[in-house]
Amino acid sequence: MIRLSMLQRIFVAATILLLATAQTSFAGPLDEAQAKAQSQAIAAGDLEGMMQGYAEDAYLDWVGGPLEGRYHGKAAIREVWRKFIAANAGKPRPAKFGKLESYANPKGSSLEQAVEYGGTTPVKVWHVRVYRDGSLTTEIWQIAPGIQVVP
Repeated sequence: MIRLSMLQRIFVAATILLLATAQTSFAGPLDEAQAKAQSQAIAAGDLEGMMQGYAEDAYLDWVGGPLEGRYHGKAAIREVWRKFIAANAGKPRPAKFGKLESYANPKGSSLEQAVEYGGTTPVKVWHVRVYRDGSLTTEIWQIAPGIQVVP
């Protein structure tokens, strides 16, 4: 049996506690790539690209503007994005993307970004996406006219 001094036991216990509570999962390249690809698809008016990665039972909270509401499920979310594309006559929108910030823990990751989309009716948004097990499960599209978009 290995005998440890009191100081060694405290060190081992502190190390175990630190490792047990440390953030062991980060918003990885896959989540960030999915978020960036979706933002690009929104700007391009690419409905199929917008829909990539959604979980079947995903939620989209659209806060403000003519599409205001809470949408549940891929079919409902697809319809909202279809209306968003139609509002710009199906044409691409110029876009300015803010820095993508990510926060994560072992249960999932959240990514937020300020974005300014041009077009027929320009819109600035605070966009938050929650990924669990690699799927987009929750999304917030907050119309935010005063938001500063800093790349």
